[in-house]
Amino acid sequence: TGSGKDLSYFDDQTQSKFVPHVIEPSAGADRALLAFLCEAYDEDAIPDEHGVEQERVVLRLHPRLAPVKVAVFPLVKKDGQPEIAAEIYRTLMRRWNVFYDEKASIGKRYRRQDESGTPFCVTVDHQTLSDETVTLRDRDTTSQERVRACDLEAIVAERLGL
Repeated sequence: TGSGKDLSYFDDQTQSKFVPHVIEPSAGADRALLAFLCEAYDEDAIPDEHGVEQERVVLRLHPRLAPVKVAVFPLVKKDGQPEIAAEIYRTLMRRWNVFYDEKASIGKRYRRQDESGTPFCVTVDHQTLSDETVTLRDRDTTSQERVRACDLEAIVAERLGL
């Protein structure tokens, strides 16, 4: 036990003297970020392209907190799909932080974005070439819908609540 200004204590079990200490970060952004990340982290199972349930890690950040709002993918790296996807990417990045990816299978690209908390993914595919629609995928529900590419910015803004 200590007395006065001496804050050291004696541990009878270890027969040693020590000064108790706690490192406490300030109540700034660090704590809030940690709380948001802990609350958003989730694991679930969703079917793969063959219908087999696969474990998935997903960061369910609120769309306003997600650092990347939209990821844009061409389904394949040919037939003009990368060029259309790049144009969509350039349009959306004027307003939000957007990610572009054309590497690996589309399922792996979706999973990477799920893990990093991106709320929406846009895929340019063969149908885009014929009717100017794209697939918009929601991170949390994994639901996909066809939307007109020219309406994409307004749809994303509405779903982001902006």
